[in-house]
Amino acid sequence: MRSFYEFFAGGGMARAGLGQGWTCLFANDIDAKKAASYAANWGGQDLKVENVGKLSTKDLPGVATLAWASFPCQDLSLAGSGAGLSGERSGTFWPFWHLLKDLGNESRSPSLIVLENVCGALASHGGRDFAAIADAIVDQKYRFGAVVIDAVHFLPQSRPRLFIVCLRENVEVPEGLVDEGPDPVWHPPHLRNAHEKLSPQAKAAWVWWHLPPPPARTSKFLDVIEDEPLGVNWHTASETRYLLSLMSSLNRKKVEQAKKMGVRMVGGIYKRMRRDTHGRRVQRAEVRFDDISGCLRTPVGGSSRQTIMIVEGKSVRSRLLSPREAARLMGLGETYKLPEKYNEAYHLSGDGVAVPVVRFLAANILEPLQAAAASNEREAA
Repeated sequence: MRSFYEFFAGGGMARAGLGQGWTCLFANDIDAKKAASYAANWGGQDLKVENVGKLSTKDLPGVATLAWASFPCQDLSLAGSGAGLSGERSGTFWPFWHLLKDLGNESRSPSLIVLENVCGALASHGGRDFAAIADAIVDQKYRFGAVVIDAVHFLPQSRPRLFIVCLRENVEVPEGLVDEGPDPVWHPPHLRNAHEKLSPQAKAAWVWWHLPPPPARTSKFLDVIEDEPLGVNWHTASETRYLLSLMSSLNRKKVEQAKKMGVRMVGGIYKRMRRDTHGRRVQRAEVRFDDISGCLRTPVGGSSRQTIMIVEGKSVRSRLLSPREAARLMGLGETYKLPEKYNEAYHLSGDGVAVPVVRFLAANILEPLQAAAASNEREAA
C-alpha cells in the first residue's frame, strides 16, 4: 500500500496530486482556516491542527511510505525577511525533521521524503541553508536529489518550485530513474550552483533524478477566466484608468498592442515598487499578455493579489482574480470546496503546491521508488 503523512498540509493539494492510489495516514497544519478547507474536502479524521513542534510519534499511526512536507517558504523567499532556516516560519523545518528522526529511532522511517519549497531556498544564506538540509538528510541515512519543476508546463501559471526527493539508502534505485549528470530542464543553474556548495558527504549521497521531458501544455490563461466571477467585482472605468496610470510607458505599450490583436486578451497584473527616473520609489502596475498568469502569492496587502485585465479591441476592463480562477491555476477541480472569504480562498491557493506537478513527480519518480522500496522490504522479510 502506498501511504503518506502530509505535513504543512494546507488545503491538501499534495494529497490531490498524489491521487487515489495513495492513502493518507496523517495530515497536519497549524492554520485553523486552512485546516477547515482540508477537512471540508478530505474529511478531518486524519487531520491534526497543531504546531508541528508539539507533535510526537504517538500522533503518527503506522509506517508511511512517504512523508511530504511543503514547509513554510516566507523566510527563504527572495521577497521574504532573509531569516532563512533560523526564521520563525521556515525554521519549522527543524521540529518536523526531529519528528522524522524520532520515527527512525522507532524503526518507522518513511522510505521516501519529499521537501517542497520556493527556489529561494537554494540561495538562502549563500547556499548554507540548503547545505544544512542536505546534511540533515544524509545524517538520517537517505540518499537524495532535487529538481525544479515549473507549474507552467502543466498550467497557465509561472510557478517554479524546488522538490527535494529523499530515498532510504538501503533501497536500490531502479534503472532509468537516475541521470549521469544534471538535466538543464529540471536542474537549472541555481540548483547546480547549490549542489556545488554541499559537503562531501552530501555530494556522495546526491542523485540526479531523471524526469521525462515536460508535456505540451494545452491550456491558456484565458481558459480559466470567468465572465461572471463569484467573489469579485469588475472595476469601474475610473478604477481601470487609475490602474493604467500606474503603468510605465513599456507596460502601457503592451496594453495598446493587445488592443490591436483583434481577439480577446487577458493580462495578469501585479503592483510593485520601482525606482522612477529620479530614483524615487513609486508604485507601478506591471502587466503580461503571454497567456500565462504570474505566480500566485499569499495576499498580504493589495500588491500580492493578482489583478487581471481583459482587452478586446478598444474595450479594457479589470478586476481582481477570482478565488475559483486562482484554484484553477493551481490545478484544483471545480468541485473543490473553497473558503467563502476572498482572502482566505486566495491565500489557500497562493500558499499551495500545484496539483499536476505533484502528480507528474509521483508518476515518474515517487511511485517507481515506492515499488522498489516495497520489493526491498519483501526480500528482507
